[in-house]
Amino acid sequence: MLRVDIITIFPEFFREAFDYGIIRRARAAELVTIKAHDLRQWTTDKHHVVDDRPFGGGDGMVLKPEPIFAAVESLVGANRREAIPKSSRVVLLSPQGQTFNQPLAADFAGCEQLVLICGRYEGVDERVAEALVTDEVSIGDYVLSGGEPAALVVVDAIIRLLPGALGSETSASTESFAEGLLDYPHYTRPPEFEGMRVPEVLLTGHHGEIARWRREAAQDKTKRNRPDLLKK
Repeated sequence: MLRVDIITIFPEFFREAFDYGIIRRARAAELVTIKAHDLRQWTTDKHHVVDDRPFGGGDGMVLKPEPIFAAVESLVGANRREAIPKSSRVVLLSPQGQTFNQPLAADFAGCEQLVLICGRYEGVDERVAEALVTDEVSIGDYVLSGGEPAALVVVDAIIRLLPGALGSETSASTESFAEGLLDYPHYTRPPEFEGMRVPEVLLTGHHGEIARWRREAAQDKTKRNRPDLLKK
């Protein structure tokens, strides 16, 4: 079973987020446990302060290192990257991280424990990235108000890859990015809608021809929408 721990200053953000669809079914089947933890519980002052002004000046506030280190030590049993068990990953969600993709999702899905640290404000004290986290991850080249939406994206992508999470064991292997291409186009009834027809090959029942068409259509769509993937 995969254990996902989310460190955040807004645990209520996740209150109902994991109660739907595939994630709900995976939880019910005991494929994964997910818990959002309030970072403030690891503060030691009476006001539960988790942020402070940046050294050197500048706008905004920065999340302090002490409560984050204490949180990870409590959840993983180690307070430095070198001591974290190989079966666990501590992930900082930030715009400065490597871009999250399908291979990384598959890598995370093979862990026993995943700790997601949600950044906020102007970011997290750099000592967290330097000495604590195993992975720094971004879901795209844009800036969010915090790491909470990114955590939802990461969790959803990972749980889909857990054995038994999807209705079909082959579903994940035929989706976009599974083989370095976008997914092929999908059609359903009616066969004709406002003058637009479903490709005839899909109506033939000829599995070999359909597979060939899908492969070519996936390549065409990738070339049109994401030519960068073909270069890879």
